[in-house]
Amino acid sequence: MQAYLFLALAITAELFGTSMLKASQGFTKLWPSIGVIIGFGVAFYSLSASLQQIPLSIAYAIWSGVGTALTAIIGVVIWKESGSISMVIGITLIIAGVVILNLKSFAH
Repeated sequence: MQAYLFLALAITAELFGTSMLKASQGFTKLWPSIGVIIGFGVAFYSLSASLQQIPLSIAYAIWSGVGTALTAIIGVVIWKESGSISMVIGITLIIAGVVILNLKSFAH
């Protein structure tokens, strides 16, 4: 259970780091740039801690899939980027892929 908490922290930190990457405007703003370093540092540390108990293929699929889907949503909601039906379909396919990977791992 603790490994999944580390994975959730890794996802949250990665979302923060990615949002700060956008806010840093190409690393021209100091505080958002520091946020990028902190966010990704915590994300990678937490991901590595989760890998002590979660198989790499599962942890990375969850981390990248959930991170990608939530980053797209944050882009629309917070950064006012345009959304589309193809974005919704893409996010749905990402989530389906993560679910399929997880189901296959539990079968073996």
